[in-house]
Amino acid sequence: MIVVIPAYEPDEKLLRTVSDLQTQTGFPIVVVNDGSSDKCAPVFASLEGESGVTVLHHEVNRGKGRAMKTAFEYVKNCGRFDEADGIVTVDADGQHLIPDVLRVCEAFRAHPKALIIGGRKFTGKVPLRSRMGNAITRFVFAVTTGVRVHDTQTGLRAFGVSMIDEMLAIPGERYEFEINQLLTCTRKKIDIIEIEIETVYLNENESSHFHPVRDSWRIYKSIFAFIGSSLFCWLLDYVLLLVLTGVFGRLTGGVGFTLFGKTLEPKLPALIIARAVSSTVNYFLNRELVFASKAKGSLARYFALVLVMLAVNYLLLRLLTGAGIPLSVAQILAQLIIYPANYIIQRKFVFKERN
Repeated sequence: MIVVIPAYEPDEKLLRTVSDLQTQTGFPIVVVNDGSSDKCAPVFASLEGESGVTVLHHEVNRGKGRAMKTAFEYVKNCGRFDEADGIVTVDADGQHLIPDVLRVCEAFRAHPKALIIGGRKFTGKVPLRSRMGNAITRFVFAVTTGVRVHDTQTGLRAFGVSMIDEMLAIPGERYEFEINQLLTCTRKKIDIIEIEIETVYLNENESSHFHPVRDSWRIYKSIFAFIGSSLFCWLLDYVLLLVLTGVFGRLTGGVGFTLFGKTLEPKLPALIIARAVSSTVNYFLNRELVFASKAKGSLARYFALVLVMLAVNYLLLRLLTGAGIPLSVAQILAQLIIYPANYIIQRKFVFKERN
């Protein structure tokens, strides 16, 4: 195993972590100085004199995700780790205990094709922002992916060297890299195995460089992209349905259209046109921004889903309006019923990339 430690403004806790890893594991260690200030120079200078430790430097702070990618690129290209089969990432602030690091590595040995994460249970004295932040992210991640991970923000993770290229392709240069890593694994059907570890916070986690607003937005924006795309296209669909139903109603005197001897209500052609426009917009937003998918055949699968959902939507509208519910309210209720199934099918079938 190769240990990767991204470090920004570290102190003596990094030295203790590296020393403990050396004495208790013997793993080679790659530390990345992510643009730390001059006051930290003695820390990195001390590490550069240690056997089995490689220190890489960023001239300026580029973020935790970029620091890990720099280490991954080094492992891939330096030619020194051809015999290594796995990488384990460890934080520099001393919050990952060596026994927990070893347990995560053991789990990797048993499941070499999975992403192994060390999950904290947040018991005992935990800073409120850490407890709340993880609870919110855990809930949103479970709702949007269908995968339950207790600690979505843990930095203790292990994966195979063979997965380096996939890790380098994951978007995100700062804290959002870690949530994007989980999202990528769920999308590509890579198993995520969580090993319970100790919850350690030193001095109320004062050494953390996590910015609550800025970095939370980076983490959540990937998760909320689908919701934003859906809301925008739902509003477009909703407005077009109401406007076109009114237009077709006036054109036909409220009677409707006659096709093959059957009378069609004005809301049916209105629904078809509205859905054609909104679904086209939604497809491109989801493909490019939400799922970032290059899956072949996604267009055909998407519009097959649209046709199915259109039929379901129309049946629900007939049922609800027939019960005396106004069209404006019926469409909202119908979409609330359809939305969860629509998302799950898109994630698992339409935009799923085949490995």
